[in-house]
Amino acid sequence: HMALLLNTLYVTTPESYLRLEGETVCVMVKKEKRLQVPMHHLGAIVCFGDVTLTPALLGRCMEEGRSVVWLGRSGRFQARVEGPVNGNILLRQAQYRIADDPAKTIELARGFLAGKLRNSRNVLLRGARDSHSDTERSMLIKHADIVAEHVRSLPHAPDLDS
Repeated sequence: HMALLLNTLYVTTPESYLRLEGETVCVMVKKEKRLQVPMHHLGAIVCFGDVTLTPALLGRCMEEGRSVVWLGRSGRFQARVEGPVNGNILLRQAQYRIADDPAKTIELARGFLAGKLRNSRNVLLRGARDSHSDTERSMLIKHADIVAEHVRSLPHAPDLDS
């Protein structure tokens, strides 16, 4: 399966092979062309599982500032490759100032954790919906409720170690 969402090409078909063909990216599966996308439409490529890119395509992505991300079949992050990035010194200085401010860092940490916990809870609830076992469904919902309680307690966490 392949999808182009918000200028990002998501490749989920196992054993897909991506190559550069002129000004386009060709997605091949078992020597059959499944998709062809103009390079100028792409901002990034995300590969799930066993997906291969040619060195020419990878080099072109790097030259033009496109990210290429590899995730395991389950979606677990494996690698990200980017070309040269021009830094913004003013932004970096602001980030360092915030990192030195305990009140700001805990505020940011709470936001990051809330997002991750909500996503985890959604995965558990999706698993419960998809489950064919009442026992499994009940266990997943119970754990989703525990995660929801952690989200509710985040605003009251006094420090980063809580």
